[in-house]
Amino acid sequence: MSLERNKAVIRAFVDAINQRDWERLDELVSPGFVRHSRAATPVSSLDELKGYLRSEFETFPDAVETVEDLVAEGDRVAVRHFFTGTQLGPMGLYPASGRMMEAQYLAIYRLSNGLVAESWAEWDNLDGLAQLGQYPAPG
Repeated sequence: MSLERNKAVIRAFVDAINQRDWERLDELVSPGFVRHSRAATPVSSLDELKGYLRSEFETFPDAVETVEDLVAEGDRVAVRHFFTGTQLGPMGLYPASGRMMEAQYLAIYRLSNGLVAESWAEWDNLDGLAQLGQYPAPG
């Protein structure tokens, strides 16, 4: 796959998430997709990814992700994402706050046979919780 094609797949992946087009994800993501993350629950299949995303949109119904930077090399695409959303539902033990959260996060995606096969994604959970009023802001 060309680097430009790999980047186009990632852009389509983000668009499908923003549009909550779960069927489109079937065309973009490998069934055996794996997400590695210390910031969130690891994901080990396309179905688990869809479940995670559905839950995220229950918590942040107005959530939107944008691609700020996108760099490709070989079978990898690195992305700096920007997330915004209002917490209108519970998030684990944290009740709905009604507050807006903004977060940048970094992800590296590995593509195989034109599909997103694996990712590594990290973000600052404590900053997000502080924005939502769920954790004291760092002093």
